[in-house]
Amino acid sequence: MFSPQGPSLGELCVQALSSVERGYDLLAPKFDHTPFRTSEGVLGATTRALAELGPFDDGLDVCCGTGAGMRVLGPLCRGRTTGVDFSAGMLAQARGAHPDATWVRADARALPFVDAFDLAVSFGAFGHFLPAERPALFEGVYRALRPGGLFAFAIGAPPPATSAWHWAALGFDLVMRVRNAVWRPPFVMYYRITPLPALRADLTAAGFAATTEPLTDLGSRRDGSPRCWLVLARKPAVTS
Repeated sequence: MFSPQGPSLGELCVQALSSVERGYDLLAPKFDHTPFRTSEGVLGATTRALAELGPFDDGLDVCCGTGAGMRVLGPLCRGRTTGVDFSAGMLAQARGAHPDATWVRADARALPFVDAFDLAVSFGAFGHFLPAERPALFEGVYRALRPGGLFAFAIGAPPPATSAWHWAALGFDLVMRVRNAVWRPPFVMYYRITPLPALRADLTAAGFAATTEPLTDLGSRRDGSPRCWLVLARKPAVTS
């Protein structure tokens, strides 16, 4: 499926009936050959936008997967770059692709870092966290950043209700809710639980000053609004 090197439909079904961690362990060797990997377009647009705010010293990729975020951190950070994920399989792929980075296995809801980084990024991971889990995630990123540090991530604009993508996402989330109601362990992955206003509210509650800017490189929708936004959450330079 997706490409000759990608997973088969059967392999994806096995993944979907596993836990999130086990599912990604299974998918890891073929993950970069699926559309689930963050696109080069998003990575490049994010890098160019953040370059105007840097350079930075140490960088962290939260829920790093196979390490695509290193394509952003590498050009922007003068110090060490670190990726954190709870899937050993995904980390093994990341380590092979980026041997000069540091890789840490940990749950993003309990990040083991304090005042250690100047820039944190995350790509495509928030659908794996229920709304009640986001405060712990964002509070952990806040602790991991030094005063004045920046947490940045891209988020796509929701498709209009007339779009096939809107109904596809709605249908996917419904299927996953039914699956998680009748099958254990759960596989948490929902497309419609990360609206921008809710993310900004959670970031503010964690202590960040959050703003957004359009990623104009990724184009606009028919109504002229951006297809994708970059969320910039800044930890205050002086913390109380």
